[in-house]
Amino acid sequence: MGVFYVSVSILLVLVLIGVIDPDALERVTADIQTFITGAFGWYYLIVVTLFTIVCLFFLISPVGRIRLGKQDSKPEFSRPTWFAMLFSAGMGIGLVFWGAAEPISHYAVDSPTGQLGTDVAIRDAMRFTFFHWGLHAWAIYGIVALVLAYFNFRHGERGLISATLKPIFGDKVNGGIGKVIDVIAVIATVIGVATTLGFGAVQINGGLSYLFNVPVNIVVQFLIILIVTVLFMISAWTGLSKGIKILSNVNMGLAVVIFLLMFIVGPTLFILELFTHSIGTYIQNLPAMSFRISPADPDLRAWIDGWTVFFWAWWIAWSPFVGIFIARVSKGRSIREFVFGVLFVPSVVGFLWFSTFGGTAIMLEHDGIAAISEFAVEESLFAVFSYFPLGFVASILAMLLIGTFFITSADSGTYVLGMMTTNGSHSPGTRIKLIWGAMLSAIALVLLYTGGLQALQNTMIAAALPFSVIMALMVISFLKAIYKEAAELGIGQIKKQRR
Repeated sequence: MGVFYVSVSILLVLVLIGVIDPDALERVTADIQTFITGAFGWYYLIVVTLFTIVCLFFLISPVGRIRLGKQDSKPEFSRPTWFAMLFSAGMGIGLVFWGAAEPISHYAVDSPTGQLGTDVAIRDAMRFTFFHWGLHAWAIYGIVALVLAYFNFRHGERGLISATLKPIFGDKVNGGIGKVIDVIAVIATVIGVATTLGFGAVQINGGLSYLFNVPVNIVVQFLIILIVTVLFMISAWTGLSKGIKILSNVNMGLAVVIFLLMFIVGPTLFILELFTHSIGTYIQNLPAMSFRISPADPDLRAWIDGWTVFFWAWWIAWSPFVGIFIARVSKGRSIREFVFGVLFVPSVVGFLWFSTFGGTAIMLEHDGIAAISEFAVEESLFAVFSYFPLGFVASILAMLLIGTFFITSADSGTYVLGMMTTNGSHSPGTRIKLIWGAMLSAIALVLLYTGGLQALQNTMIAAALPFSVIMALMVISFLKAIYKEAAELGIGQIKKQRR
């Protein structure tokens, strides 16, 4: 229970500072963000790219045959069901929030290359959006899930981040070192999930403002978070039961309906052509984008800090949460199949999503039909809907989708945090889950109160840095363990022929 009390205490201090002196918290988080992006932006780019390379390596490595479980174990879920679960993990508030907002911003507001409003700007906008939501993002999730699943299911270790580092630290992971590692993982997870909940509240507020002229302010966002908190607290109280499963299915259904609606009534041919072309430019430019830091161009460097470094930090902070989920549903898969499914399937789904919503927003602006870029970030998706048939219906469905994602993300977050703070228990107590639910909502509110979206981004980048170091250690530990096992099994070795 030490991890629980230490983590809660640290986060309570953050909440109290935000309530008592919000200006000080905003100033401190902004200073930390400026320092980290300035001093460690290069590090984020390198470490995330290395995670991606390690994942891709296992597609061709002989050790990719090793299973996440006993070698004769079978997957718990069918392949279509498993793919659907991966899609569900990747389909969250973030995709809905940024679906139209990120591409249109890169095209018309803040270009990654300095080109605005041109045909070149369209290509640049989409390839960098694909970059932020593609292989690198899923490699961050995938590497955490892979390491957790390997040690948990194949070696019977506890479902804790610290347990994956036993090949490096030995039994010390059961003592103080392990507790420090788990506390860092918990705090990163809380900040990551709370940031996502903050984005969800802001976008629901934006939708209500666009459709019904509801004011956009902290009071409305507080009421939104309060209502949703009550709903996911009820779900957390009843446990992982039919309610959360029903909501997960509702998420999938609403996402599919909204996607098909926009795909059909929107510029279908343009979407398909943009999707096809953008995949080509994404693959062609992937190495250059992966290491792009622009040391001699302050404007482009500021863009990288505000977008790429922010997204890498967001995925890192979310990785314990998503990683545990992916690990739990991937037992019995081979490492090779796991890597292919986790990296490529959700990435392609995300590319289709951004091509549809972001491509439609760009087309409206490029053809002079509507200035989508002039709307607030949280209103851009609803502005796109308004120019097409059934736009009002699509907007209502989008707000419902954000609400259900809000509930399921927070509910799942309370479970994972409960698991992480009760020594890896798969059945954390209700009281623990309710405390984490309250903490997630409080952190989201405090960050919105102290500085809105910018405060969310600043805190995210700060929280992710220490956990990225733990992730790097997890990779080293995993490689050490798996190649030791591969040698014992004779995998990848060339057997000497008898003379």
